[in-house]
Amino acid sequence: MNKPPGHPGHPALPAPAPPLGLPELPKPQLPNLPFPKLPLPQLPELPLQPHSPHPAPHPPAPHADSHRRFGISYSPYKANRACKSQAEVNKDLDQLSDYKFIRIYGTDCDQTKLVANAARIHNMKVFGGIYDLSDFPASLESFNQAAIRPDGQKDWSIFHTIAVGNELVNAGMAAPGDVAHAVKQARTILRGQGYQGPVVTVDTFSVLLKHPELCKVSDYCAANCHAFFDATEHANNAGPYALEQAHGVSQAAGGKHTMITESGWPHAGQSNGAAVPSPENQRVAVESLRKSFAHRSDDLVLFTAFDDLWKDDNRWTFNAERFWGIHHE
Repeated sequence: MNKPPGHPGHPALPAPAPPLGLPELPKPQLPNLPFPKLPLPQLPELPLQPHSPHPAPHPPAPHADSHRRFGISYSPYKANRACKSQAEVNKDLDQLSDYKFIRIYGTDCDQTKLVANAARIHNMKVFGGIYDLSDFPASLESFNQAAIRPDGQKDWSIFHTIAVGNELVNAGMAAPGDVAHAVKQARTILRGQGYQGPVVTVDTFSVLLKHPELCKVSDYCAANCHAFFDATEHANNAGPYALEQAHGVSQAAGGKHTMITESGWPHAGQSNGAAVPSPENQRVAVESLRKSFAHRSDDLVLFTAFDDLWKDDNRWTFNAERFWGIHHE
């Protein structure tokens, strides 16, 4: 769902209509560039993570963080689409320190390094990602650089997960086979650099139900899921809805563990049938999500930290695209 703002040379086009069937998340606005067939060198495939979806190469530093629960998504852009500075990112994360980890979507604006620097201050982890495959695999270098601490030592434990693509299949930006190949290649490259944590691709729950191979190539199933985009759902069922879809994705993938990597509710915009955006409904939906995932809080990323005023709406977003922020800047 989250898309980096366009920059000069990357105009946005209207999003394509969603396929019939299960409810889809709105399509990201696509840059007006051809999607190249990238030559991917054949590298040895490395094994998936065998156990926990959140392994760390070293035990975390002692910290009284038992109160910390859930992840939160975040985008480091100003309303005018300019990049936020390190000081501005630090200030934003000061408000988010009650979360265990923070999810970002791309590598532009040097965001991987900026967010990692800020996360270290609060002993948080970063769910990093490359938004698409337009500069893959060179885009993976941002993680290698962000793993370097201020003292010059490399510490990959800052990363909770590294995602290769966000909703690429749902948006029609890549075929499932191409995404699966890229995940395998990314894992090989990152393992060679020292990262031992999860490598996944993120897509909508409905795409993962249709293409369980995307789960199978990932270290766990990573599904975006918003009850708001189902016109029959009310805010108070946002949590049970997301949990039900997580169970369905796991079942389709042969029992593989599933994390909900986006779920929230807008506080403004137009209604989608029974799904009505409002501040009160957002509060109710977020509370429902927290309650439903209380027994597995590591498996939920709330969407999103602050209003994304840099975004544009389209016919599938109910004029709500900018108004999913849970906190106020």
